[in-house]
Amino acid sequence: MRYITSLKLIDRAVTASALVAGGIGLAVLAIVIISNIYFLRTITEPIASLTGVARRIAEGSYGAQVEKTHDDEIGELTDAINDMSQKLSQSERVQTEFISSVSHELRTPLTAITGWAETLAYDEAIQDDSRRGIEIITREAGRLTKMVEELLEFTRIQDGRFTLHVSSVELPALVEDCLYTYNELFRHEGLAVTYVSPEEDLPAIPGDPERLSQVFLNILDNACKYGKNGKKIDVNITHDDTNVSVCIRDYGPGIPPAELPQVKKKFFKGSSKERGSGIGLAVCDEIVTRHNGTLDIANAAGGGVRVTVTLPRKAS
Repeated sequence: MRYITSLKLIDRAVTASALVAGGIGLAVLAIVIISNIYFLRTITEPIASLTGVARRIAEGSYGAQVEKTHDDEIGELTDAINDMSQKLSQSERVQTEFISSVSHELRTPLTAITGWAETLAYDEAIQDDSRRGIEIITREAGRLTKMVEELLEFTRIQDGRFTLHVSSVELPALVEDCLYTYNELFRHEGLAVTYVSPEEDLPAIPGDPERLSQVFLNILDNACKYGKNGKKIDVNITHDDTNVSVCIRDYGPGIPPAELPQVKKKFFKGSSKERGSGIGLAVCDEIVTRHNGTLDIANAAGGGVRVTVTLPRKAS
């Protein structure tokens, strides 16, 4: 016996079930996509924006603000970050104004002290310990004067009054002038200086000669101050098609590896016993950066510190 029946009803039922299941699946997928988009726009993107501004504030961009787009917890966090940024900006401005004011007030008495100390040094009646005391006064007044100048330079950077007067610079000649300026200091400290000039004539590069001299003098001063135990300083100039590099290396004890990432930060003085303001390298880094160059500081193989100033050969 053979029994035959139609499966149309079953096919319809299966098709209907499949369509219903597909519709439910599409609805669930749409809900997931919509919820994800909502989550991205209302939580992830605002938090990413807040994170970016917080990172900028941590890097020193005090006063940066975030646009408030929500009135929920994210909005409250935005208000808190904006308020913090504003207060940090005000604090930084007060600090800069205070440093500038104190530095200006110190210049006049320091000039008077230095002038009178140099005048007394010409008095032949002053001898022995008295003359040595005058030499100490002159030296310490000079150190304080340099510190005041660095502080004033720092305040100019902070409040936007720091400018460059760009012209054509014969870099080898400028470096040689800086070496000649410190020649007596090197001789007094017993330092032998080896200078290697470029193998071929180097065309002039765009830059501010006064600011670049400030950079190289500061680096040479640091090499003399911190690397004098090595009794030697190497200076050489190299170049390629796009950049010129001035490398100054001492043979002192070097910089502790943990302090290397911090040495260019303002007011960082490290563990060295040598006295200083902790501003010089920060100012140098700012000057080089504004020349579209780089200031790299690293410990050299075999001891000492290698400082490399790289500058573009052409204006960008």
